[in-house]
Amino acid sequence: MDAREMKIKAAEAALQHVENGMRLGIGTGSTAEEFVRLLAEKVAGGLKVEGVPTSERTARLCVELGVPLKSLDELPELDLTIDGADEVDASLRLIKGGGGALLREKIVACASQRMIVIADETKVVETLGAFPLPIEINAFGQIATRIAVEKVAARLGLSGELELRSSGDGLFMTDGGHLILDASFGRIPDAEALSSQLNSIPGVVEHGLFINIASLAVIAGPSGARTLEAKQ
Repeated sequence: MDAREMKIKAAEAALQHVENGMRLGIGTGSTAEEFVRLLAEKVAGGLKVEGVPTSERTARLCVELGVPLKSLDELPELDLTIDGADEVDASLRLIKGGGGALLREKIVACASQRMIVIADETKVVETLGAFPLPIEINAFGQIATRIAVEKVAARLGLSGELELRSSGDGLFMTDGGHLILDASFGRIPDAEALSSQLNSIPGVVEHGLFINIASLAVIAGPSGARTLEAKQ
């Protein structure tokens, strides 16, 4: 089973949690896109859902495939969000934002009663941090914000390169018009402390640590899909 087949298996398993009439948050990324394709087939067969996309990219795919969409202002309370992750640990703490949609992803997930993560087994880790942590920052004062992030990291014993994400010949811009600072910490022993400290920096719009948000993960491997629930 190759990587795409595992993503499809995870998406298929997550689709079993979607019920008729649901208000659905729809994630961003390659695994989420497999979910959108499967969801579109169900919609074509008569399933009634209203989706809120977490990115312009996801919105375009949904429109193309015929998945009905609303804005989060039209549907401010959702039943379920299904989204991918760049890393997930045994407590269902996540790193997200590899695709640059972390702010909208977190807003949509937190507006939902439940969030289900879909991923292949390569995304499961013992400790978060091998994947660079995306930190969405305001363009104004970006150097001051970077210095503040470095100081927070140092206080928590973290080190590693901080790099502004690029795209083509320029800097990557999120759908919200912000920059992404990718932090290669390597290992984050205390994700809660880092989350709290980053939230205290005025220039940080949001960060890719999703803590106490996901309630279930569907993890696909060569032998099929399994579920992972948060350790209490």
